[in-house]
Parts: sequence; structure tokens; C-alpha cells
Amino acid sequence: MTIQYINRPEQLPLLCEQIQQEPWVSLDTEFLREKTYYPKFCLLQIASPSWVACVDPLAIADLTPLFDALYNPNIVKVLHSCRQDLEIFYQITGKIPGPIFDTQIAAPLLGFQENPGYAMLVSSFLNINLNKAHTRTDWTTRPLSEDQIQYAADDVIYLCKIYTIMCEQLDKLGRLSWLDSDFALLNDPELYQLSPENAWLKVRGKNKLTGRQLSILQTLCEWREQTAQAENKPRNWLFPDDMLLELAKLQPTTTSDLAKIRNINERNVNRYGKVLCELIDAARQRPPKPLNEKDRTNKKTPQHEAVIDVLSAVVRIRAEENSLNPIILATRKEIEQLLFGEENCPLLHGWRYNMAGQELQGLLSGKLSLSLSADTLAINPSV
Repeated sequence: MTIQYINRPEQLPLLCEQIQQEPWVSLDTEFLREKTYYPKFCLLQIASPSWVACVDPLAIADLTPLFDALYNPNIVKVLHSCRQDLEIFYQITGKIPGPIFDTQIAAPLLGFQENPGYAMLVSSFLNINLNKAHTRTDWTTRPLSEDQIQYAADDVIYLCKIYTIMCEQLDKLGRLSWLDSDFALLNDPELYQLSPENAWLKVRGKNKLTGRQLSILQTLCEWREQTAQAENKPRNWLFPDDMLLELAKLQPTTTSDLAKIRNINERNVNRYGKVLCELIDAARQRPPKPLNEKDRTNKKTPQHEAVIDVLSAVVRIRAEENSLNPIILATRKEIEQLLFGEENCPLLHGWRYNMAGQELQGLLSGKLSLSLSADTLAINPSV
């Protein structure tokens, strides 16, 4: 298959016309973000079963016609592990190019492990071992070699083939529609919005802080996110999470106190030390934002463990009925999340909810009950 390398604006109309004639296309992106906060968009690969193109966004300043074609809601966009790719589209256009089909999300319904890598799918479906020669390529460098372009194009060429096989197998099993709500969630803009005021929620260890310490952590995380965005630097280049936790605990009030903290970056102390101390002092005077229930440490009692055991038995039964590994349907940790009412529990969404989550909720609420015989566990409406 001849690769169309699109690096001039006058080449876009033909590609857009090709896209508009397809019911679906496969997409992938190449980007770098090791030295920046925002990913630097370096290459867009697009393919159908009959053609493939690599578009150079570093050479074409205005990709509006291409985005108009890709955002056609009648064209399914096929990606693998799509969150970072969709983040790029969202940052450029403020929208998500739905509808989406993510092969990583779909794969467990065909017996694969949770979140399988792309190389695993290529090997399993196509019996091809991916070439890793350009895994560490600097995609900002131009010109790209023929090998680099072929390497990038192969990803979407293989993705087309995998998607076709997946759809056939899922349809044969009657599972293709199970994924609709999972894929619909990918169109939620909140997944791709970078909100400084919520940056603290991603820091592990926050639930072990006192109220004053938590207030400081929240303030420092918001400042770090705003600064990283403004300077387009990786947030950890400013201060890593463990250092912000340390600052929240030690609460330095002067730059000299700040400089004495072990492993702190001297250059950052000189540049940001004064504002950090001011922020810490101000945060000490106000109450923190409350932790969500899911961020609190849940201490399981023996009764909790017994309930999780019972719910796990139901999961095993439903998984066996559908020829799935029980771990794909729900891990013990995810069942625990359901028990403690965590909203982001996978059992509350998509096909997992339909297969088991709804029943488990019914058992926990008392609307359903279990009955046992010698070799049968049955779920019945409570009397």
C-alpha cells in the first residue's frame, strides 16, 4: 500500500474526500511531551482498508479542513488506547472526534487481559511482531526518513485489520453493542480538561495529611499546574508530588527554610521560593477542600471481607456464563470499590454493569437475595 505523505496544504482536499467516503478510519498520532506540559503534535496517521496517509502538522499550519472531515459523526474513528490521542484533538479543536472505537477497551471481551498493549493485539490477531526500531524516535526532527514514515503508517494499517477481525468476532458473540456506553464515555470533555484546582486529586498520599497540610498541598498543586501550563513545562520539572507532600508537612515560611529541605531543586527555590512561602502561609489560614469518600481509607472488617467473597462468587458465575476470565469482569479491588460506593467503579459502567454490576447493587441494597442448593447459587428478588 502506497503511503500518502501529506506535508502541503494543497494535498489536504483529496485526503479529506477520501475520509468522507469511508464508514470508518483508523487513527494514531506521534507526539512528544518529555520536555513540555502540552504534547507536541508531530504526525497524524490515518488509514482505511484501501489507503493510508501520514499528515505532517509541523509542515501544515492550518489543519481545519482535515479536522472537519474527521469530525464527521457518521465516520467511526478507530484507535488503540486513545486517551492521549484524543487529548491532542481536544486541545487543538475543543472537541472530540466521535464516535470512537478503542481496540484496547474492546479486547477483554474477546478474552484478552485488561488494557492489552498494541503489540500484543498485532501479534495475536495478525501473527506479526512489531518493529521497535523507531520506538524512541524524535518525531519533531525533519525530514522524516522512509523507514520512520513506514513505521508510523504500519500502526494504522494493522489497526484496520485488527478492527475488522474484532468486529466480526464480537458480532458473532453478540457483544458488539456491549461497548456502546464505554465508548460514549470517551466523548466526555472533562476527561481531557486540565483543571489546576483539581490537580491535588491525583497525588497519592493526600489522604494521610492533616487538615492544614491538605490545604497547603491543594494550594501548591494548583500553583504548580498553573505554572506548568503557563511555562509549558512538565509539572514534575517544577516540583514532583513527593516534594509537594514534604512541603505540606514541613510548612517552610522562609526561602532559607525551603532551601534546607532535602533534595529540593536549588534553581527552583531561587526562582519560586518567595511565592511558595507566601502560598504556604496563606493556605495555613484556611480550611482544605474536603476529601471525597473514595479518597478516605476504607478499613475492611471481617464482615466486609465476607460480603466481598459472596459478590466475587457472583462475578465468577457471570464470567463463566459469558466465557470470560472473572478478573476481566471485576477484580476483588473493584468489588471492594462497589461495596464502598465509589462512583468510578468499573462495575457501574458499560457492559460490566449490565453483566454483573446491576445484580451486585441489587444484592447490596437488599432488593435481590441469594439462595443455595447443593450445586447452584441463584439470585432472586427479595420477598
